[in-house]
Amino acid sequence: MSKRFYAILVALFVCMGLVSVSHAASGSDPVGLLQSIADEMISSLKSHKATLKTNPGEVYSIANRLVVPHADLDYMSQRVLPPQVWNGATSAQRSEFKRQFTTVLERTYASALADYNDQTINFYPVRGGVDGKTTVTVNSQINRSDAPSISVSYSLVRAGSQWKLYDMTVEGVSMLESFRSQFGDILNTGNMAELNRRLAEHNAGRGQ
Repeated sequence: MSKRFYAILVALFVCMGLVSVSHAASGSDPVGLLQSIADEMISSLKSHKATLKTNPGEVYSIANRLVVPHADLDYMSQRVLPPQVWNGATSAQRSEFKRQFTTVLERTYASALADYNDQTINFYPVRGGVDGKTTVTVNSQINRSDAPSISVSYSLVRAGSQWKLYDMTVEGVSMLESFRSQFGDILNTGNMAELNRRLAEHNAGRGQ
């Protein structure tokens, strides 16, 4: 992931704490879901702000508890890989990839949370509503006092009666597309087993 995109992604997650639009905190309402996540996140970040940078375990715990449960990890894991790779992988390889990819996501979120600062974000209603839709996009804008605002779009998929996050686009750059590009570089010279090995090394602190 490019340094510029990672920096913006960090800004996105540290800004999720303060939202200025009121919606019911319901998983059946995608904007309400984001509101609920934000409310919980700001409470946890404020209570642990003094130790966010010095206690990685606490940051990982916040990311795991507040963000990961609201992400459709099965959907994300499948979409981030080329169809032929996913379809050709064994059940064990798919499970291992999901496990390693989840760790990558947790640590990406945790890095953002550790840099928490007080900014604001506006969520906007879904265009055309959500009735009858299986995927929706929630647009938002991050407002920063020391820099230009950032446009962010959240992609959510309906899972039963709930909505779950599966991607976000920051200033036109998709998080999944960025990961897909990175994984594609590995798959060009290897296979699913090699990708899982490289991700495991990275997550264990032995890879780049």
